[in-house]
Amino acid sequence: MPDALRRPTSRRPHLRRPALLAAACALSLAGGLTQVAPSGAAEPPAPLDAGVSDFFAPRLLTVDVVGPTEKQRLLDLGLDMTEHAGHDYVEVVIHSAAELRTLVENKFTYDVRIPDLIARDLEVKALDAAYAARVARSPLPSGRTGYRFAKDYNRDMRLLAKKHKKVVRRFKLPRPTLDGRDVYGVEIGKGVRKPNTGQPTFLLMGVHHAREWPSGELAMELAIDLATSYGKDKRITKLLKKARVIVVPVVNEDGFNLSRTDGEYVDLRDLNDYDPLDGTGSVLATPGRAYMRKNCRIVDGQDTPDATCKALLATPGGFGHGVDLNRNYGGFWGGPGASDLIAEPTYRGAEAFSEPETQNIRDLVRTRNVTMLISNHTFSNLVLRPNGVNPTTIGSDGLPVGDSPDEKGLKKLGAKMTAANGYANIHGWQLYDTTGTTEDYSYNATGGYGYTFEIGPNEFHPPYEEVVDEYVGAGKYAGKGNREAYLVALEHASDPRFSGTLKGKAPRGATLRLAKTFDSPTWESSFEDFVDTSITVPKSGRFSWLVNPSTRPVVAPKTYSVPKKTPFKSQVDEEPVAPPLGSTDVEFVLPKKADLLDIDLDWATPDDLDLEVYRQVGDKLVEVGSSGNAPGEKEKVTLVDASQGTYVLRVVNYASAAPTFTLTTEAFESVTRTTKGGVERYTLTCEQNGTVKAKKKVLIDRGQVKKLNLRKACR
Repeated sequence: MPDALRRPTSRRPHLRRPALLAAACALSLAGGLTQVAPSGAAEPPAPLDAGVSDFFAPRLLTVDVVGPTEKQRLLDLGLDMTEHAGHDYVEVVIHSAAELRTLVENKFTYDVRIPDLIARDLEVKALDAAYAARVARSPLPSGRTGYRFAKDYNRDMRLLAKKHKKVVRRFKLPRPTLDGRDVYGVEIGKGVRKPNTGQPTFLLMGVHHAREWPSGELAMELAIDLATSYGKDKRITKLLKKARVIVVPVVNEDGFNLSRTDGEYVDLRDLNDYDPLDGTGSVLATPGRAYMRKNCRIVDGQDTPDATCKALLATPGGFGHGVDLNRNYGGFWGGPGASDLIAEPTYRGAEAFSEPETQNIRDLVRTRNVTMLISNHTFSNLVLRPNGVNPTTIGSDGLPVGDSPDEKGLKKLGAKMTAANGYANIHGWQLYDTTGTTEDYSYNATGGYGYTFEIGPNEFHPPYEEVVDEYVGAGKYAGKGNREAYLVALEHASDPRFSGTLKGKAPRGATLRLAKTFDSPTWESSFEDFVDTSITVPKSGRFSWLVNPSTRPVVAPKTYSVPKKTPFKSQVDEEPVAPPLGSTDVEFVLPKKADLLDIDLDWATPDDLDLEVYRQVGDKLVEVGSSGNAPGEKEKVTLVDASQGTYVLRVVNYASAAPTFTLTTEAFESVTRTTKGGVERYTLTCEQNGTVKAKKKVLIDRGQVKKLNLRKACR
């Protein structure tokens, strides 16, 4: 198992039923912030002064889950799941006592990782101040020692473009945010202020999710690194002659601004007579704003007056309002892992690309020939590749989604990047299913490779010294880190083995345009989509243009596996139900590896049995699956690629009066099938002074070179 998918090593004892709800109430503002007491040692909160309500500090929990069914059940609760997860756990931010109660009532157990995120933020703030005093200047290209605010990003981009005019161009994206904030980016490359003559684009983004501050820091540092290294570093100079880099460090300007400013804390002791706790309190906080996830959408389809987001967005963590921008992109929008309820953290929006922030990125992907894309996030030390849903998931066409057609290439490049930063190289669905993500859209609409980086091992915005290490590398990765991973990505962007190449002759100054219209699939429908990229023929009259393949991955032949209709081994067991809170074990021997192992538990009464599945490993039982649905729902565990051996199927009487239960266990082999797929062509036009002089259909694949002579036709 990759290290990033392992449980955190510093784990506290489980807060289990029934001690858990008492611990949930052990926080108050009296005498300053307190932390959750260890299990079994919870004490009632101290009485508060009149007019001061109980205070619940947001916290980070490691919730126990086994397998995709349990993860989906947790996701369905609408809790704030992070991207830190493994085969038997998911980390969750809990913003209120009600959310904690929901977790308990649905029979999830957990460990407390960070008992008080507000107290942790104050600790991080102190650590950052100490780091700045100790080093004065960090090893980052900028030398920064602390997190930027929104104004810092905009100032840095403005100054970078002013100081490095030959290689940096600052630009404003076309759509302001819902709260009226402009979104900026920088484009970097040789001759960047002149028309593109065939260079492909590497697009790097940060801060789709407001609380993920390091994601913007690393994007901005790469921009500074490239600009200041051009002409000095041979590798970077060579790369920037062949490709352009677009950096949008903060996609979610509204959410980030609130997270950085409205998530700050005030020491009440500085207010003297104005302290409502009469000097006994130490911190007044706006809990949850620092951990806001979404954008500032208040009502679907309606904008609100500028600068009203802060006033209206009053719920913890921004829940109750906002769209999760990384569920709002068009790729399979509306499918698993995205909610249709605005109050939930993964709310996908009213429709694909309903939000101005995602429309800004969509238009870059459509028009800039993006051959490589990375969307930075935090946290988990992961490099995630398309697709976001498990290949066995049944799509809207009635067939399993399958792996992406470029799975081998995507995995190989992921391994090259993770060799530099030490992250795990995995599919997005190996955490849990997601749809409507950035790279799922960009890859399936254009064929350009796309990834999500989950930066850092432990928290959304850790001490800044850790951000520095993530960029420059630390330990065995010192001198590499994400800086090297990004440069590997930039090398890929201009590698002709992964792109088609159109080479030839045309009148100098002519515009060559590649365009294509098509329907991009959502989970249950589709929307009209297009790509339209262009270059200007250089003075030599010769062009060499790296382009994405003309056939989109989403319509290419698809390979998938389905179980055979008949199991190669089946077993039906009917046993008496154990007394309440007792259990009954049933043994099942699997004679060979099974592509799919299904275990179904049924009983007569509408109450509650649970199912746990273990595999015998030596003299130990290792849990490999479980199902603990609400009362009245039957239990099912499905294991993929189940190993040969002995399994113990444990039926737990959580609260059932049934006399007997029935276990049906079936082991299947699978068969591989491949769809026919389709073929798509670009329309290539050659234009002079805005008039189309020549038009041609172009079919091109990865690694192919097409030679064209357009001199006569384009006159």
